[in-house]
Amino acid sequence: MNKYELALVLNPDLDEEARTEAFNRVQELIERFGGTIEKVDDWGKRRLAYEIKKHNEGFYSFITFDAAATAPIEIESRVRIMENVLRYLIIRKDA
Repeated sequence: MNKYELALVLNPDLDEEARTEAFNRVQELIERFGGTIEKVDDWGKRRLAYEIKKHNEGFYSFITFDAAATAPIEIESRVRIMENVLRYLIIRKDA
């Protein structure tokens, strides 16, 4: 098992319920592919460094999780097509 961190930026126009639903879907994806979530760090709404899809702000969240080496590829392929995700990045953290 490797340790990973997923950085997620969600659409700033989402209401609380839709944002929670999108975030829960990402967490379910991690668990579905054998990952165990260690830590969730929610930064809230922050200004973006540059405009993405005509938005200057986004909701930032960081999820630290353990998973097999094949899990990030599967998670990325599904997060990529989610409508409310502006940006995402999964990195492998060194022990």
